[in-house]
Amino acid sequence: MNARVLTLLLRPAPGQNAVLALPIIAFGVVTALVLTVVGGAQSFWSWTDDYAPVYQALAAIALVLLVVPLMNLGGAAARLSARRRDERLSTLRLLGVTPMGVSVATVIESVLVAAVGALAGVLVYLAASPLIGLIPFRGTALGVEAVVLSPLAILGVVAGVLLVAAGSAVLGLRRVIVSPLGVRMRTTAAPVHWFRAIIAVSVLAMVFVLVKIFPSVAGLAMTIVTLAVLFAVALAVLNVIGPWVLKVAASRQLRRAEVPDRLLAARMVLDSPKAAWRQVSGIAMASFMAVFAGTGVSLMNVMNSGDLSSADAALAVDMRTGLVITLIASFLMVAASVGVNQAASVLDQRDLHVSLHQLGVPLDTVDTARRRAIMSPLLVTAIGSALTAGVLVFPLLGIALITAPESLLTIGVVVATGIAVVWASTRATRPLLARSFHAA
Repeated sequence: MNARVLTLLLRPAPGQNAVLALPIIAFGVVTALVLTVVGGAQSFWSWTDDYAPVYQALAAIALVLLVVPLMNLGGAAARLSARRRDERLSTLRLLGVTPMGVSVATVIESVLVAAVGALAGVLVYLAASPLIGLIPFRGTALGVEAVVLSPLAILGVVAGVLLVAAGSAVLGLRRVIVSPLGVRMRTTAAPVHWFRAIIAVSVLAMVFVLVKIFPSVAGLAMTIVTLAVLFAVALAVLNVIGPWVLKVAASRQLRRAEVPDRLLAARMVLDSPKAAWRQVSGIAMASFMAVFAGTGVSLMNVMNSGDLSSADAALAVDMRTGLVITLIASFLMVAASVGVNQAASVLDQRDLHVSLHQLGVPLDTVDTARRRAIMSPLLVTAIGSALTAGVLVFPLLGIALITAPESLLTIGVVVATGIAVVWASTRATRPLLARSFHAA
């Protein structure tokens, strides 16, 4: 096979340049937010007074609540152009290129794209560091020197992002190397088994027991580490059970579908429940964090209702500051995740849209089905994630703080804002759908 054939096979199709830009943007957002969160939290670990463990515990929980979803976004970014890449590389396999050649080409491509995004993220982080240093804790600004990570730490974060990209590329290659014809003909299915639900429920039950037991039997440092790890596990479990839940809900909607857009919407979800979950996973994470935000507001109100010392009053103010920062970072993550995944989904389903157009299906019907396939699972996702977080918070703070009016109001506002972000993203990506729909 000569170089000209390889170049033609690897050249992006019309409109596919956006597929290259989308993961770069996503990796840039991931890198910038991870560096910002870790850099802002590192100053807490240098404190040694009586209140230092409280700040460190809150920082550890905030890190887990943000870094784990950001890594999920990084993994999604590495898969944005997976279908286009799979088809090109499966063509190369059918033409005789060795599995090693396919693997090397794909990993290099993914790592280079991630490196460009990570470099942009580092530049954004360095530019924003002076503003982050102005954030006050304990009555004084943190300072730039306290929030800027060392060069070695920055390189470590960038290396982690590149590893996520390379790992996702290698995992995505399994179908191409094992069954190139199946990928090329789009016959490789991604089954979602009910066993996921059993695993998820079992793990969540174990996490609940450990959250209840550890604070009373372990030391403070061990409790902080354990809680952070358990919350990370719970977030990971959401990604395990989420696709199965969407599959069950879509199956029920398919049986009740009476109009074309409802039928198409259900089929879109059932075609790839994992891809459908990625569309709404940002809301799952936002709802999970909303419960922590709501109980945090309730806890601050309880603290402010009594006579506080100056240190306690400062802690309450700092908790409010940390809460606002966490929510802002959360919404940035949701906006990036939803926008990038929706645009990538439109590009991934380009052939389907062209076929529907040739069959005479109106653009409005396809757009309505696409939006319904995204918006319908949102309520189930938001409620399920919030309930999961509530189960984990209950042993620590009790039901009174979770169900307090200010807590429920905060949870409702956060979830509603997240849903509004998703809805706005579906509207913003309609022009991309129209170009894909009318493509020749």
